[in-house]
Amino acid sequence: MAPRTHVLSALALAAAAALIPVQAAAQQPAHPATPCGAPVRPASQMTVEACDSPERIIEKAANIVPTPGQLAWQQREVTAFTHFGMNTFTGREWGSGTEDEKLFAPKSIDADQWMRAYKAAGVKQVMLTVKHHDGFVLYPSRYTDHSVALSPGSPDVVALYAQAAHKARLKVGLYLSPSDGAELPHTWHAEWVEKIRAKQADGEALSLPERMALEDGDRAPAGRGRFGNGSPVTERTIPTLVPGDDRAARVRSGKLPTFEVRADDYDAYYLNQLYEIFTQYGPVEELWLDGANPWSGSGITQKYDVKQWFDMVEALSPNTVVFQGPQGVRWVGNESGVARETEWSVTPHTTDPWTGLGSLPNDSTDPDIGSRDRLLEPGINHLQWYPAEADVSNRPGWFYHPDEKPKTAAQLMDLYEKSVGRNASLLLNVPPAPDGRIADEDVTSLTAFGAGLRRVYGADVSKRGPGPYTFDRVAVREDIRHGQRVEKFAVEARIRGGWQRIADGTTIGHERILPLPAPVTASAVRVKVLESRAKPYLGATTLHLTTAPATP
Repeated sequence: MAPRTHVLSALALAAAAALIPVQAAAQQPAHPATPCGAPVRPASQMTVEACDSPERIIEKAANIVPTPGQLAWQQREVTAFTHFGMNTFTGREWGSGTEDEKLFAPKSIDADQWMRAYKAAGVKQVMLTVKHHDGFVLYPSRYTDHSVALSPGSPDVVALYAQAAHKARLKVGLYLSPSDGAELPHTWHAEWVEKIRAKQADGEALSLPERMALEDGDRAPAGRGRFGNGSPVTERTIPTLVPGDDRAARVRSGKLPTFEVRADDYDAYYLNQLYEIFTQYGPVEELWLDGANPWSGSGITQKYDVKQWFDMVEALSPNTVVFQGPQGVRWVGNESGVARETEWSVTPHTTDPWTGLGSLPNDSTDPDIGSRDRLLEPGINHLQWYPAEADVSNRPGWFYHPDEKPKTAAQLMDLYEKSVGRNASLLLNVPPAPDGRIADEDVTSLTAFGAGLRRVYGADVSKRGPGPYTFDRVAVREDIRHGQRVEKFAVEARIRGGWQRIADGTTIGHERILPLPAPVTASAVRVKVLESRAKPYLGATTLHLTTAPATP
């Protein structure tokens, strides 16, 4: 399929885009009875058939569109991440899973203050670490004692968080780490600690998980030894009711659904926790599945049957987007909050996205995720809408440490332009302190950042009256209800009666912010699409000024 060039008036695009129905770009096939002769219809996932020509693969990619949940997620743009848990009170980044539950002892939990701070920064969604790699759970789970149930005051942090978020009209995401140090097998753990001591005695360098385990000495993991214990896969019912379970009557009556699965001990545990958070604390707009396993290098692994996780989440909450899940969202490839200059939301896969975490054929850090070359590589058999999420912490660490300082408002604005402004979502971590509040210095930077966002991007200078207009940022958008199609474009401005190119780029997607080297004064602006996978559908193009106009 040859690239096509289109010239579109930027200042009249928004109204036109809203009237264009979603439609397939395929022409009538010559052989409709064959898989590669059927019309290409818009879908969030497609299979690449062996008989598909390169042109048809590109046509399929041009017709991959977001699910309703993905579309809503991309429109929210910024999510506040809340790393709060056992590590907040031990001063760690990764815990061991052997910590005493009584160490988690906030004097209070002012979740309303958290939400005020997040809203000041302009976020639309918040996400809490319900369980980090140490396995400590921030609600009283029926399936482990390593939770807030044994902490002073037994605070249900997840309930407080969800209630405060909903009151603040913020969407809620939840992070549930698949890796779980509290569930390491006890015998294996004791032998591992002895090996670590021997390494230390020999002067060998220790990894972070090894140092944490050694600090905690002979304390056994706090759970029941289910992670990587080699238990058999058997028939299980989710939820697995426990003695005195308060859900028993609702399960028997059908008010609460049940799921028949085949799982080992840990997968059953994880499924039961997913069930708890989705049925008790919903709605959940995003589920975050971290792929880290701190103990894989030490010989302990847990094989996850992720398809059962995905199937249950879809049944309980169809519009939830799953980080690293099918029809979900993907890691941008760094923890710096910076997206690629060329960031595709349509990605190729060599394996079924429903069967693994992530499932990209190339590493998430690869500079090229979704170009034509990637789409046409041998072995590609699935395409899906899989937008990028750029995660970064407001402080050097993910959990609060008193000696660390937050980013400035200017740094946050730069990250916004390099994440949201490059077709990604910004996931900004702002961790509460042990006193149960977000520190004043974080609130100050978040508030200034939010004020800057509203000042610069809250209004289009071209809407302030007749031109000419002075601006130093151009925001270009595709109407992603039709997919992501633009491969190369240019922005031109009419300056003193003549058209001049002022910026160019590759991908657009949900939004592309183009900073200009200096302010431009122009009477009109237009977007020229130079290369596209199919007919482009642009959304609103807006003009913005980061500096206050000079006074006469």
